[in-house]
Amino acid sequence: MLTRLCLLAGCHPPKTSTQSPTVENFGKLSDGREAKLYTLGNQKKMTAKVTDFGATLVALSAPDREGKTADLTLGFDTVEGYASEANPCFGATAGRFGNRIAGGRFTLDDKTYELATNNAPGGIPCHLHGGNVGFNKRMWSVVQATSSSVTFEYISADGEEGYPGTLTTRVTYTVTEDNELIWDVTATTDAPTVVNIIHHSYWNLSNQPGSSAKDHILELHADRYLPTDAGLIPTGEPAPVAGTPMDFTQPARVGERITDDFDALKLAGGYDHCWLLNQPDCQGLAPVARLREPGSGRVMELFSNQPAVQFYAGNFLDENVSGKNGVRYGPQSGLCLETENFPDAPNQPASPSPILRPGETYRHRMVHRFSAE
Repeated sequence: MLTRLCLLAGCHPPKTSTQSPTVENFGKLSDGREAKLYTLGNQKKMTAKVTDFGATLVALSAPDREGKTADLTLGFDTVEGYASEANPCFGATAGRFGNRIAGGRFTLDDKTYELATNNAPGGIPCHLHGGNVGFNKRMWSVVQATSSSVTFEYISADGEEGYPGTLTTRVTYTVTEDNELIWDVTATTDAPTVVNIIHHSYWNLSNQPGSSAKDHILELHADRYLPTDAGLIPTGEPAPVAGTPMDFTQPARVGERITDDFDALKLAGGYDHCWLLNQPDCQGLAPVARLREPGSGRVMELFSNQPAVQFYAGNFLDENVSGKNGVRYGPQSGLCLETENFPDAPNQPASPSPILRPGETYRHRMVHRFSAE
């Protein structure tokens, strides 16, 4: 069994600039609060735009093989879109517990906690991404900001969304000169609680926003995955990917095994599952995935200190919702690769422990490295 060490490992902060970032207004929330948009960048034409609403990644631009830059993420033009019910967690920092908790219920130290059941795949209710008003729907404060890095903080009160303990969370976005986007999280608590804070960007590495991402080539450093029931809750022991549509141990086109007959593949509408990393490096970084788009030549490599990754193929994106510049994002027009603890970990003894206690520090790092070939 993996231990909590995977969640509490230390990370060295990257070097950052001391210059101030570009800051602009990003629109007003219904209560009148003004959201801000911070632009980070390097000397190699890579930029990231992040907002204090939800500690959200709004845009990431990187060059293709011809040097042409394009925004590689799905999202909205203003904060109103991110605050709306139509937002499927575009670019989100999702918490306090990202992914699903079965029945919206867990027991910690002999006490049972009831959470919102805000998702129901297969008609089976569950708790998803922190509840009705998760971290992605909260306003964060800015602790520090430079031209290449910004740190946000949010203090989640005891009992918020049903979770115990006051949780203090910091999220740092950094753009490096190696064309990396680094997402770092730390969290501390004043009482025992459960934590699984994740990053939820939808990626499309082409130069055509709204186009299908099924031609992207994906490789996952994972020989096993977690089978799920109809409600997308893990059913128990991991299973080998060999000989199944879940096998991305060699680069494969994402849409190669997604057909109209999803039920025959037992994929509940497409990929939305957790893969277990072959060699998670809990005290540093381990390779997670490599995503390539043949048309643009762009490559995104992903590294993390977490034990698993959720690959979601954007199966339920709603093409009736207008995104950036009015683009409509249909199903599978963006792919999520969310490093994490296992789904429903509070209820699954074989999972790495999601419990955070006073005096401990939760740490989660994701490194997205961009190139072109």
